[in-house]
Amino acid sequence: MRTRVGIIGGGPAGLLLARLLHRAGVDCVVLESRTREYVEQRQRAGMLEQGTVHALHEAGAAERLQAEGLVHQGIELRFARERHHIDFPALTGGRTVTIYAQTEIVKDLVSLQLADGPPLLFEAEALAVEKPDSETPVVRFLHEGREQTLTCDWVVGCDGFHGISRDAFPAEASRSYAHDYPYSWLGILAEVPPSAAELIYARGDHGFALHSMRSPTVSRLYLQVPNDTDPDDWPDDRIWDELAARFAIDGDWTLHRGPVTAKSVTPMRSYVHEPMRHGRLLLAGDAAHIVPPTGAKGLNLAVSDVRVLARALSALYRTGDTQLLDRYSELCLQRVWQATRFSDDMTRMLHTQPNGDAFEARMQLARLRRITASRHAAAELAANYSGLPLPV
Repeated sequence: MRTRVGIIGGGPAGLLLARLLHRAGVDCVVLESRTREYVEQRQRAGMLEQGTVHALHEAGAAERLQAEGLVHQGIELRFARERHHIDFPALTGGRTVTIYAQTEIVKDLVSLQLADGPPLLFEAEALAVEKPDSETPVVRFLHEGREQTLTCDWVVGCDGFHGISRDAFPAEASRSYAHDYPYSWLGILAEVPPSAAELIYARGDHGFALHSMRSPTVSRLYLQVPNDTDPDDWPDDRIWDELAARFAIDGDWTLHRGPVTAKSVTPMRSYVHEPMRHGRLLLAGDAAHIVPPTGAKGLNLAVSDVRVLARALSALYRTGDTQLLDRYSELCLQRVWQATRFSDDMTRMLHTQPNGDAFEARMQLARLRRITASRHAAAELAANYSGLPLPV
């Protein structure tokens, strides 16, 4: 097989890139190792920055998002049994965020891709990227029981943290930076209407809790738990009781309880790989960087990578201009590091330390008091949460 751009990974980053390139008249092929059913069902993020919403509109993939997405005007911070609303439009000049599950984004993009887009191959396992320094890099992959090759002008690795794309970078040309946090998140999906109109970030004496949602009838909630927690050690009643305790305020508010349909534990880590380009191999999304989910940046960072890359490749094939492509890694990493910093700040401010450090606990409360008492500090949080501008 031969194409201009070979895309490894059929998650939101790879699918959105394919859609944007298709609309720009640039040929591409997407290789996804999993089945369509698996890709469309895996639970991931659900908070979209305004720029991510714009990108889906640009890709022609926002019809259901427009009809079903839940536009939020801000978030609520809870601590010391108090509640404080952070008003994004008032603090950012009108920006909002939207709740729309990543599973639904993937379904929308897959449907469009199969209907009128470039080739999308499921159960096509990428084995290696060869000759990334040449003008015709090759992806070896396994599909329908036999090994095949995809020869490209460019290869884009959108295959996540555990994918093979990053392995094609030579060790001497790679740098990585990582931090593992001493706690995890226990996340649940529940068939119950949300207990609040917007997301609640709560710092309690026993740890962090997050109230989110997937739809008007489905809630998504998280608890800070020790690393290596087994979800089976948390029966439903224990989860609901702990959530209620961490969200508790001095006022009238009730946590709605309902059937828990899914439980999972997510480790918390930060990871950045530099650079994001080697020869004609480029990385996007989780293949290049991971952030703790506290700042809701993972999916949004992947989309911002793809938007820059789609513009760069479109410019190359439209006019021969390589300036944006040559600066792809530099430009994306500027935003990646700012999102990593913000995610780390949010994580450290809201999670209790396993060693019970009393000084750190007071510093956390001081940071929260600063945000809720200072318009300048609140505006800084709102600007980062709702999405920093693209670097181009």
